[in-house]
Amino acid sequence: MLTLAEVEALARRAHATQTDKAGRPYAEHLEAVAEGVRARGGDDEQIAAAWLHDAIEDDALSRQWLAAADLTDRTKAVVLALTKRSGELQEAYAQRILATPGALLVKESDLAHNANPARLAVLDTATRDRLTKKYAGMRALLGLGTQARTRGPRP
Repeated sequence: MLTLAEVEALARRAHATQTDKAGRPYAEHLEAVAEGVRARGGDDEQIAAAWLHDAIEDDALSRQWLAAADLTDRTKAVVLALTKRSGELQEAYAQRILATPGALLVKESDLAHNANPARLAVLDTATRDRLTKKYAGMRALLGLGTQARTRGPRP
């Protein structure tokens, strides 16, 4: 199995040319999500999935790579659960996350970082408002309420 250090290095390489909406290196987001998972009591499989949670969706890695990767089946399932599909309704996406053991904690950490006020503050008003509404809607669909949870493991 790949170690967490190997997964991190792989994710950083895969996303090396990508930036977030504010123009920051995308790996900063991955690191924040992985650290958020760790802080919320996540296990190594969830932390590995956090590093890879956007890799397929962002075309940084392929589904074929993931299928052949030396990762646990659970890590692969969480990554796939968090990979949005073209044209997919938010409700279907949320249901897949809720149905996949370990995925909710990773998505919660992802949403917490995405909705961080300091991160949103650098965006233009229209983008900030659109994303704030989007993230709040997903939190509601996942039953996370409005406040980010900061302690205790979640399966």
